[in-house]
Amino acid sequence: MSTPIVLPDYSMPPETVPQFHPAHLDPMEKVALRNEIKALLAARDAVLIAHYYVDADVQDLAEETGGFVADSLEMARFGQRHPAATLVVAGVRFMGETAKILSPEKRVVMATVEAECSLDLGCPPDEFEAFCRQHPDRKVVVYANTSARVKALSDWVVTSSVALPIVERLHAAGEKILWAPDRHLGHYIQTRTGADMLLWSGACVVHEEFKAKALFDLKALYPDAGVLVHPESPAAVIEIADAVGSTSQIIRAAGELPHKLFIVATDRGIFHKLRQRNPDKRFIEAPTAGEGATCRSCAHCPWMAMNELQQLARSLRDETGMAANEIHVDPEIGRRAMVPLQRMLDFRA
Repeated sequence: MSTPIVLPDYSMPPETVPQFHPAHLDPMEKVALRNEIKALLAARDAVLIAHYYVDADVQDLAEETGGFVADSLEMARFGQRHPAATLVVAGVRFMGETAKILSPEKRVVMATVEAECSLDLGCPPDEFEAFCRQHPDRKVVVYANTSARVKALSDWVVTSSVALPIVERLHAAGEKILWAPDRHLGHYIQTRTGADMLLWSGACVVHEEFKAKALFDLKALYPDAGVLVHPESPAAVIEIADAVGSTSQIIRAAGELPHKLFIVATDRGIFHKLRQRNPDKRFIEAPTAGEGATCRSCAHCPWMAMNELQQLARSLRDETGMAANEIHVDPEIGRRAMVPLQRMLDFRA
């Protein structure tokens, strides 16, 4: 197994992470907005596709209107096969870009184009391209949480649900790998597969905050609790887990494992679907407090939090709002990025 090369730390410093506080809405305001958005979606031949991490009201609205709630891989697949002329993506920018790459003939609108991703921002395309040129003998495997330009530089795009088997396949074929951008997910895969991997040094502002010592202390209070962990978390946190996986894999594990209580180390937006699917079970957040804690996100992505009902309605009310939040991808970049994306979609473990 190779040792990761030393790179500058591309994690986002605390002062660069936005502090977003969704507006408080009373029940009547929520009903009015939901009804308005339903009418707007129908009028614009649009379908709403939401990630598990966004607001519960937005998730429910997607499902009530014939849309979809899923992880980033299944969001991409759903948008590609749905007949709607417009895809409305409630998530972060890279998800909107992926939808546009896979469906270039469709209009793709975000609830807000201001919703970024720390992993995407932490992998600047020009710097990443220079890194790739330094290692031409390696297959370039990038996480879906990257820009269209970075995807266009890659041989494979992966999500957390398929990253492990894809790297296993490449390793078995004797390939050496250049991985970006999440160093924790990369280290987890490298440890599990033994693959020769060079790791870009990025991290998610949510998952990097989970603290192993505080998690051990919480586990001591709830010794019968199962621990569910996303592999973007630090290695010491992953070691405590009863199940490690993507958002969809975490939801599945919660239903399959016998525990009645779970400690969950991923964005707390997932709790809505966990509770819906498992009404007889309890879920508590893994701690982000403890020695060295910064609590830049407190277990909720500040960009995912921007996907609120008010912003969603504003993005659909008129052409000005739609144009301001529309996703555009250069056709040549999209064509090149489509190749590794389609490899992922076609992959069967």
